Amino acid sequence: MQLSNEEEDYNLSLSKFESMLKTNKVLFFDSEEFEEIILHYLDMGKSALAKKALKLALEQHPRSSGLKLVQVEMLIYDDKLEIAEKLLNELYAIEPTNEEIYIQKANICSKRDQHEKAVEMLKIALDYTDDYADVYNLIGMEYLFMDNLELAKESFIKCLEEDFEDQSALYNVVYCFEFLDQNQEAIAYINKYIDKNPYSEIAWHQLGRLYYGVKEYENAIRAFDYATLIDDEFLGAFMEKAKALERLKKYDLAIESYNRTIELDDATSYALLRIGKCYEKLGNKVLALKYFNKTVHEDPLLDKGWIAITDFYVRQKNFQKALFFVNKALAIDNQNKLYWKRFAAINKQMNLFEEAEFGYRKAVEFGDYQLDTWLFWVDILQFLGEFESAIQTLLQASEYFPEENEVEYRLAGLYFMLSDNIKAKFHLSNALRLNYDNYILLEDLFPVVWAKKTVRNYIDKHKKQ
Repeated sequence: MQLSNEEEDYNLSLSKFESMLKTNKVLFFDSEEFEEIILHYLDMGKSALAKKALKLALEQHPRSSGLKLVQVEMLIYDDKLEIAEKLLNELYAIEPTNEEIYIQKANICSKRDQHEKAVEMLKIALDYTDDYADVYNLIGMEYLFMDNLELAKESFIKCLEEDFEDQSALYNVVYCFEFLDQNQEAIAYINKYIDKNPYSEIAWHQLGRLYYGVKEYENAIRAFDYATLIDDEFLGAFMEKAKALERLKKYDLAIESYNRTIELDDATSYALLRIGKCYEKLGNKVLALKYFNKTVHEDPLLDKGWIAITDFYVRQKNFQKALFFVNKALAIDNQNKLYWKRFAAINKQMNLFEEAEFGYRKAVEFGDYQLDTWLFWVDILQFLGEFESAIQTLLQASEYFPEENEVEYRLAGLYFMLSDNIKAKFHLSNALRLNYDNYILLEDLFPVVWAKKTVRNYIDKHKKQ
């Protein structure tokens, strides 16, 4: 690929400057060359070289406003805002119509969290600039800082009207639409954008994401296809397309798309995991397990990989192996309520009731307040003969489920077991009021209680009422 004259001059200036640094010879550069050299080093994160270049530049061009503005930018970067502001005021006295002065004033205001004032400065810059897109983009960012997503969106749209190739503005527009829950409006906007810029793979990709978000998976796939036609190495589009194909249960095609991402880049644990899930859905257990194993080989710290193998073995009813792998997941994330629930359920299947009780207790401790978790936990406590603990657990559960008959029937049964008939009848009365027909729970869970004629008479009496 041939370089343009501008690129050749730019590279020549850089080589000449770096050669000067090595030989300690002082060579002459015009002010614009110095500006490009300094900005190059700033972009590369080489601030020491940028400062050295600026020092030499100001020695050779002490009156250059362009270089002084670069100096202001560096001062702001170093949080030397007062010095930068003073220098800007001096420049303003000389060049009051220089838009860069207002942009840098806005930059200082933004650093001080004075975002409204920053917008005021940028609006003045609009009167003097030729680069409207850049200024609208900066205004949009200030509105984002203020959490004013509607005005931010308007500014980024204006930016794209000036420069439709500004990809960061395109991403920001979509972000604003999504944050405002305006997905359909976003789809309409991106479709209009594509009418004008049909070869924007970024726009097609964003459109696909938006369709995916509103569960229009066929449209999403079509958009991702266009993105990959424009750029056949667009890894993100192949990944998103695979996810959409999974949603449509087109598992063979999803596997193809995930494999394409692996061809384009090193295999990711996510892609391997999804391929394994697809093979499992297709009923190919051998390949499913193979890819789950590849997943954890690729990333041994990916707990989701170990959980996928756990769930695989649970479905095969191989609980011994499932227990081994759920412990692997818990070793990585021992505060995950869903993992503890799996741990409990597996131990329960293996009749390891004390371990199962511990698992359900940990699941609740880490935020699993689902009704079935409470009930599984309580039933195990009851089986272990820990009636008092079971009652305390149910009372805790009743705070989340105050009108739940399954909680009330269990409380009634446990209180009867402890011969606390007053509390037992209170909770039985509640349970019968909430769901009379579910009294069968007493027979199933508390056969000793059900055997008492007084209890059955109490239930019959409640029915007559």
